[in-house]
This record gives sequence, C-alpha cells and structure tokens, in this order.
Amino acid sequence: MRSLVKSIEESLSSCPMIVTKTITADSNLQQLVDEINAASWDTANEMHPFDIISLQTYLRHDGTVFVACHELVDRTRTLLGIASARLEVKPYASGRWLYVDEIDVCANQRRKGAGRAMMKELLAIARQAGCAQVWLATEPDNEAANALYCSLDPHDVEQVVGYTYDLQSSLGGSSSAVADTRPTRPGRAA
Repeated sequence: MRSLVKSIEESLSSCPMIVTKTITADSNLQQLVDEINAASWDTANEMHPFDIISLQTYLRHDGTVFVACHELVDRTRTLLGIASARLEVKPYASGRWLYVDEIDVCANQRRKGAGRAMMKELLAIARQAGCAQVWLATEPDNEAANALYCSLDPHDVEQVVGYTYDLQSSLGGSSSAVADTRPTRPGRAA
C-alpha cells in the first residue's frame, strides 16, 4: 500500500500544474522581476525591462491588478506569463469595471493555458470587486488572443479604432489609428 501511495505521489509531482497569483507591493518582487527579465518574449509582447522600483510604484496605485502565472513541475517553477489591469469607476455612475491592459504569455510557453488561467483570475477578481463589466481589446490579427477571448463567451465583440499619441516624437505629437475589423459573433451586438 505504501508503494502505491508513493507511486501516486511521484506521478502527481511530475504533472504540470498551472497556478496564478495576484502580485502586491509586498510580494517577492525581486524574484518576479528576475523571472520576467529572463523570460522569452517576442515583439508581440512589446515587453520592456522590469525593475523593482517601477513595479512597486505601479502596484501601489489604487485599483491596480497584476497577476503572474507559473507552471509547477517537480517543485520547479517556470514563469508562463503576466497580466495587468485596473479597477475603474465611471464618472457618471457608481458601477465599477475592470480594464485589462495587458496579458502577456512568454513566447516559449504558449499553448499551455496561461492566457486562459490569467483571464479567469482577472474575471474572478472583477467579480469579487463587484465590477459590472470587464473590458479589453486586442489587435485584429492576434488570432490566439481573439480565439481565447471569444471562448470565454463575451457579451459583446465590438469593432474599435485605437489611437496612439507619441508625445516624445514631436511637440504636437503624432497619432496612428488601427481599426479593429474582427467580425462580430453571431447573435452579439456590433
């Protein structure tokens, strides 16, 4: 019987487990910053180097949400991705909502469920905070992200035009617009 229990424990310890954790300013930020900076990112992530002071400053803002996703195998922890979001309030109503800013999955860790795990964690945080809605956007050609978000049964899939103003390039700034041409889901509002 003991050998059977030991065998089961050994097989379970080698099974990958995906875990998410909400990061606070009191978390072990040095370890997380090291993991983020050592992770494999590609141009789709638009990742910049992280540092502890910037991350602490970010985490101390009211309503900031930061989630890390790891894979645990044989007591080894591997960063799969990170997500950032903000709890917001509309100026004309008391309804809260969650704005998802980024969901970044490490380039060499995709297709393991990290994006789904982080989205489910963010949705749970929004529910717990009493949010009426969660809002996010992605590029129309980001097929993996669009497939993930649609699989989570959103209420609306809208066409959006995003504008970016580069305030560093010139006095007046320059802008670029990107149209969101994703088709709306059948039965959903455009």
